[in-house]
Amino acid sequence: MITRDEIQELLHSTETYRVERTTSTGDMDKFQEAICAFANDLPNSKKKGYLILGAHDDGRLSGLKVTDDLYKKIAGIRSDGNILPLPVMSVERFKFADGDLLVAEVTPSELPPVRYRGRTFIRIGPRRDIATEAEERILSERRTSYMATFDAMPCLAARLTDIDTELIRNKYLEKLIGKELLATDGRTIEEQLSAVGMYDTENSCPTNAAMVLFGKHPRRFLPGLYVQYVRFKGEDVSSEVQNEIQLDGNYCELLPRLESLLELSVIKKKPVFVSMLREEMVSNFPYTAIRELVMNGCMHRDLQSNMPLRIYEFAHHLEITNAGGLYGNARPENFPTINDYRNPLIASAMKTLGYVNMFNRGVGQVQTDLKENGNPPAEFVVNLLTAFRVNVTDVEKDVADSVVNTGASQVVLSSVPSLAQAVTSLSQVLSQVCPKLEKEYYASVIKVLAGLSKESQSLRILMQLTGDTNRGRFKNNVLSHILEAGFVEPTITNNPNSPKQRYILTEKGKEMMNAYEI
Repeated sequence: MITRDEIQELLHSTETYRVERTTSTGDMDKFQEAICAFANDLPNSKKKGYLILGAHDDGRLSGLKVTDDLYKKIAGIRSDGNILPLPVMSVERFKFADGDLLVAEVTPSELPPVRYRGRTFIRIGPRRDIATEAEERILSERRTSYMATFDAMPCLAARLTDIDTELIRNKYLEKLIGKELLATDGRTIEEQLSAVGMYDTENSCPTNAAMVLFGKHPRRFLPGLYVQYVRFKGEDVSSEVQNEIQLDGNYCELLPRLESLLELSVIKKKPVFVSMLREEMVSNFPYTAIRELVMNGCMHRDLQSNMPLRIYEFAHHLEITNAGGLYGNARPENFPTINDYRNPLIASAMKTLGYVNMFNRGVGQVQTDLKENGNPPAEFVVNLLTAFRVNVTDVEKDVADSVVNTGASQVVLSSVPSLAQAVTSLSQVLSQVCPKLEKEYYASVIKVLAGLSKESQSLRILMQLTGDTNRGRFKNNVLSHILEAGFVEPTITNNPNSPKQRYILTEKGKEMMNAYEI
């Protein structure tokens, strides 16, 4: 609060834009308009304003006696709700020989425009007036500049030693500004980090973005900064938990490990036969789509929440939930067309590090990738107030309805007619060249021949093609007959039981396959 000596200087100050003197004690509208105007600080002086009761315009004291009721009435202006946002102010009483002064000290607002009963008041030199549309726009733009996002705010409990400065130099600054330019930069590390929003020089501490991206122990300062992966056996969280993994650390450590988690634990591939001559590897989810969703969760999450980024895998769907709903200009009615960034510094750093592109094309590309992989579209739950959720359905649920299980392999039903046709076409040939081959194994023979049409295969793969799990039975009932007929031959002839043994089509076998277009 201002001192007696400073008050005496202000009584005769020429800085009329920050001082209003009055002898009135009952004009509450006048007092509140003055406080509103000081809070708006149109000149952007960043200096406090003073409403002085008990003084004439020339600085002479009026002989006022400040009562407790008057003191309480002026102090009550702060919270009576007529001035919004509520002003930051204090009130003090000073006694002099010629009378008392009651001084209201008003701090410039960081959330302008401030309004008194819906009207915006400003100071223009010694005069108080209502702001024009252009002046109000200036105040609104200033409000935007004052409202730093959480990632740009100082992490007051942290110090420079709490972030990995070498990691920042080598992994981030070199990519951001170039190795050669960085080598010639003679500024201190604090100044370098401040220039990219990672250090607050006023408070001598890293910003929250620096802690998220490069902190040595970020969860000490941001408890919710981790990822929780849980795989459930059933379709809801009440079912049995099959696996749980928790990942934490700064983003330079966490994001690569998160990519590995997706590849090794979430994305599962298996062969699906689409025709007699071709099989495809089908994933339950496309890796690129799930990676995009997870990285977006890391980028857009509410860092002030203690809730982790959750990746819940159920029997037939994946659920990704992060703290914080839609932000800024993004709303349920315009999502995903309109995008906004809750953490612009972190988003920019993740782009520099190669994890996101910030083209606002992510959601559309996710839906495209899912469609191409055979998954239904992702379902985005955008009406949650404190969270954002996306559900992705496993492609296996759809595939399971259209496949026939044959032991270790799967054959799409649409390929069965071609298999039946092939059996019919070759039955006469097989009965002649393999007279001891039982008819029930004709289909297995054709599968083996089709599997060898492009490259050699091991015994294990050939067994998988037919669905037979008994090595001896497969050799006796299938393999021995096509070896004897000269359709197939081993690659290692001098050691038939070699663990490296593989089988290939002979010229005779290729001719037959070509003749029957199998």
